[in-house]
Amino acid sequence: MSRRLFKSTLIVGSMTLISRILGFIRDMLIAHIFGVDSATDAFFVAFKVPNFLRRLFAEGAFAHAFVPVLSDYKERGSKAALKQFIDKTAGTLSVFLLLLTLAGVVAAPVLIMLLAPGFMWQGSQYELSVQLLQITFPYLFFIALVAFAGGILNAHEQFAVPALTPVFLNICMIAAAIWLAPMMAEPVTALAWGVFTAGIVQLLFQFPSLMRLGLVPRPRLGFNDAGVKRIISLMLPAIFSVSVTQINLLLDTLFASFLTVGSVSWLYYSDRLVEFPLGILGLALATVILPSLAKSHAAEDKAAFSNALDWGLRLVVLIGLPATIGLVVLAEPMLSTLFQYNEFAISDVHFAGLSLKAYSLGLLGFILVKVLVPGFTSRGDMKTPVRYGMYAMMVSLGLNLALVFPLAHAGLALATSLGAFFNAALLLIKLRKDNVYQPASGWWLFFVRVLLAAGAMSAGLYYFVDAAWWNDWNSTARVINLVKWIGIGLVIYTATLLLTGLRLKHLTGQMHANV
Repeated sequence: MSRRLFKSTLIVGSMTLISRILGFIRDMLIAHIFGVDSATDAFFVAFKVPNFLRRLFAEGAFAHAFVPVLSDYKERGSKAALKQFIDKTAGTLSVFLLLLTLAGVVAAPVLIMLLAPGFMWQGSQYELSVQLLQITFPYLFFIALVAFAGGILNAHEQFAVPALTPVFLNICMIAAAIWLAPMMAEPVTALAWGVFTAGIVQLLFQFPSLMRLGLVPRPRLGFNDAGVKRIISLMLPAIFSVSVTQINLLLDTLFASFLTVGSVSWLYYSDRLVEFPLGILGLALATVILPSLAKSHAAEDKAAFSNALDWGLRLVVLIGLPATIGLVVLAEPMLSTLFQYNEFAISDVHFAGLSLKAYSLGLLGFILVKVLVPGFTSRGDMKTPVRYGMYAMMVSLGLNLALVFPLAHAGLALATSLGAFFNAALLLIKLRKDNVYQPASGWWLFFVRVLLAAGAMSAGLYYFVDAAWWNDWNSTARVINLVKWIGIGLVIYTATLLLTGLRLKHLTGQMHANV
């Protein structure tokens, strides 16, 4: 099983890598063309709302409720029953999304007032935010249906197309920034139209794969269908349990709207860099492990269930720890290389670097939550992650209030990071207490090897890299040196792992061997 999971994760991670690279190109263009000002703050708030709801309802709650039920139909029922279930789910979901989208467009002034109340004192910024949100909000309708289609494909172990789909959001926004923005009275409005268009393109991209499976939905209402009812009952608590981090990021935006101009943008750019490893590893693991856990639970194979979790946790530690170190040590060089052009000043690099370091400290926590929550939702247990998620959100909120005064926007990022670790710890302790997860042998030796390798990498980068160098270099020199030092860091880390005896087989095929 672990070999199959490793291969699937590699596929999803590779597709996500393509999307993230295009995402960086997109953000570089936005920083280059629009800079950091009240207009970009307004767009990032307007973009964050449908994006937040996408992660909350579509990729988060809906995926965790839909995939386990779909796996039951797939494992225990007929193809006709599976198709009928998909049709009724599609129809019910479409009606719900349409009503939600219409409500969001109408309520845009209220949403901006609630989510970025600081904008109320900046009249033009508030009005622009409302206008942009009314354009971007329908993205939720399309992208939620994209997640629905992706859930069907993932349950049939077709991971590549759903993982590649986000590429089209970046392509559409890049095209809008280059060609549409110069024609707009308010250039940043072009980005909102790029988001809207991307939703349609991403949905259309799913159809050929669904056609090959013979599972293109013919939407039918199914509010009284047993399977649909089960999804709804699972989805309501899952909305909260799988999306605590996203809620905390939204709270960061709320607090940042009261801070100095640029704070929302600094948090956005630093969050984007953390999203790079989080998306490649965290999203890939969550995407692959949920169907696997749901299948093991449906087959009542407790050993396979525990082994899949163990494999996921080892991969989190192996890749997440060096990613954290790299983001912290190379924070300002990365920001300078990617964004410090024209309107994005050295001061912006410094302030965004502060929040990037703070978010980076929570990277392991963010990824762990993505891996651990499916350990509950795949078994139909939504209440436990909800309860722990509420605890974590209250901790993060309290830390926001405590840290925002001494550390400003960086304090908000640090509070979110600490809340993620608190949430992950509660989830892991519960899985162990209930004997759902039993660690395979060799964890202590594995952990020592990773720590030694991470320590060697950290020492090498910290001692030899000076963040001030990047300010004096042109774009080519920045890229070359950043790639060089990332490569050196990876070589140090990998060489230390090999010297201490770690091998790939310890992750792909010998989970019970004493490594």
